[in-house]
Amino acid sequence: MPIESVTAPFASLNSYIAVPRVEGLALSPDGTRVVLTVATLNRERNAYERALWQVSADGSGTPVRLTRSAKGESGAGFTGSGDVLFVSARPDATEKNEDGAAQLWLLPAAGGEARPITRLVGGVTQLAATATESDTIAITADLVPSASAGQRSEGQRSEGPGPEDLETDAAIRTKRTDKKITAILHESYPVRYWDHDLGPATPHLFALELSALEEAVAAAPELTDADTNATTPYPAELPRPRDLTPGSGRSGDSAGQALTPDGHTLIAALRAQEKNFGRSILVSVDVETGAHTTLFDEENTDFEKPAVSHNGLSIAYLRSAFSTPDGPADQEVWVAGIDGGDPRRLADGWDRWATGVVFDADDSALIATADQDGRGPVFRIPLAGGTPEQLTDDEFTYTDVAVDRATGDLCALRSSWTSPPHPVRIPRTGAITLLATPAPLPAVPGSVTEVETRAGDGARVRGWLLLPDGASAGHPAPMLLWIHGGPLNSWNAWSWRWNPLLALARGYAVLLPDPALSTGYGLDFIARGWNAWGDAPFTDLMAITDAAESRSDIDAARTAAMGGSFGGYMANWVAGHTDRFRAIISHASLWALDQFGGTTDNSHYWQSIFTPEALDTNSPHHSVADIVTPMLVIHGDRDYRVPIGESLRLWSELAAHHGSPDGRMDHKFLYFPDENHWVLKPQHAVLWYETVFAFLDQHVHGAAWKRPELLG
Repeated sequence: MPIESVTAPFASLNSYIAVPRVEGLALSPDGTRVVLTVATLNRERNAYERALWQVSADGSGTPVRLTRSAKGESGAGFTGSGDVLFVSARPDATEKNEDGAAQLWLLPAAGGEARPITRLVGGVTQLAATATESDTIAITADLVPSASAGQRSEGQRSEGPGPEDLETDAAIRTKRTDKKITAILHESYPVRYWDHDLGPATPHLFALELSALEEAVAAAPELTDADTNATTPYPAELPRPRDLTPGSGRSGDSAGQALTPDGHTLIAALRAQEKNFGRSILVSVDVETGAHTTLFDEENTDFEKPAVSHNGLSIAYLRSAFSTPDGPADQEVWVAGIDGGDPRRLADGWDRWATGVVFDADDSALIATADQDGRGPVFRIPLAGGTPEQLTDDEFTYTDVAVDRATGDLCALRSSWTSPPHPVRIPRTGAITLLATPAPLPAVPGSVTEVETRAGDGARVRGWLLLPDGASAGHPAPMLLWIHGGPLNSWNAWSWRWNPLLALARGYAVLLPDPALSTGYGLDFIARGWNAWGDAPFTDLMAITDAAESRSDIDAARTAAMGGSFGGYMANWVAGHTDRFRAIISHASLWALDQFGGTTDNSHYWQSIFTPEALDTNSPHHSVADIVTPMLVIHGDRDYRVPIGESLRLWSELAAHHGSPDGRMDHKFLYFPDENHWVLKPQHAVLWYETVFAFLDQHVHGAAWKRPELLG
């Protein structure tokens, strides 16, 4: 069915945040149904609610809503028999679920109400894996350390956690809640991740046998004194989760997992802790006994994102050596037998980084996605060797790719800078088919084109240039240079949070460049900026800005620059090394690299990719006295990837060097006490853009400063 466009919402921030968003896709085992996770703004307009919708996988029909609850649903998947699984904090018929812990739910393919299939006091984190030919599934959930104290030796059943581990976890959690205890004792690194504290509970992988589910009319159980105790036995009518990763520490932190079709074996990329860092090793877990067998474990190397073949005989995985200051390491695609035998690298010489792999319908190849030249195509990588075949050749980036075993066709989400994520079917021959969706594509206010130039070393530097309606030689548009984060990233897919169309609707052209360190252009292109963030990435940005400003439809005298995370670092660097821009916006930025390295949530990585000399040479804080461009600094206090101390120090040093006698500056600092790296709450996102556009209007257009109303 054709996807209808809706009226462009980008001129109104309140209309924009209300646009429905497709966030996930799952394909049924028989290849006939697609389940979409769709987020919509709630009635109070301060949060998003998520529901599951079903559409036909062949493009026919109309969307059907499967779930509806105030708590919402996410993380959809299918059992081997076609039942829909999802995670939700909705209450069930027997439990009030007042603490809001999310559980795993099952919606029968034959029809009927959804029912919870777990009742863990700490809740379920996600549906981790499903078996295609059995009723075995895997989930992730957290247990407090005292409920999982056992240690596991390779090839042996674990000692330690007894049959009451779930009940012990429940009792300890209840006591902590009753006594209002929030303290956490750490015995290893890390202690935080992105926007939340780690601990006291640690992650575990559990197996569930859905064949144990019963659906029958039963007499009410007799009540005992234990029924009011938090250690009440786990409900007998539910399949009891079996811990596959008992033990201390964060070994259950997984970088991907997959079940064999028969459900007997789980292949998982588990965390191996070393000093102040972790690495991922590939482990085979016997689901029945819990015995672990290490398949691949190399020093300073990660093994991630395993996939199991449809016949259960092979595994595929990504192998990445740790990068060092000498240069970035490659990310390799490997395949091996299910027992780890005969490992071999595929596509050796394919200078792209796969973002995920699944086996093709006949197990003769892998289906992969990878960044490439400002896009994210789908590739087919033959197991027999040879060059990967590119299956899509358009302006889109593809995610959530699933294989229809019956036909060999693929289903996926795709997006670009003019199209938010939407479901499609990719045939092996013929045109791509748009699938039905409850989230119509919005009309776009302008156009997009590619720009490129040559850097001083001869490297090709390209990007996207979005032009507002009406931009011409007679009416050139002011331009906003928008620098991506990462830095191992590319401006190649739609972003609800960082959306240039909002600036486009206000008459700005937006340049989205991929400078040195960007992905999709090969390892050498990344290496150009390695251990030297202030060199090639900066000169690339200036070169492509020159190219864009040379166009007759761009007003080179009215340009501004902005970026977040690494883009914020570059915004700070730009501010200290050129006065060509009228305004600079620095969001969640790195300012003093020596300070940042030990305070971020992943200190080992950042300290390992720079030499001490480069950390000092490439730190923007050294150039604070040279800043002459008005800056808008933005940060959330719950940002643990780039801690708030970076912007606090930036603001302090701006005040020391540029403050007037009364303490006022042309610079501004927008602070969110309860936001993270991205600033995600809908009304905070509106306020973010209101402040950004007011700042740009003041300094690019010369308008009077207009303070957003909700800033008081």
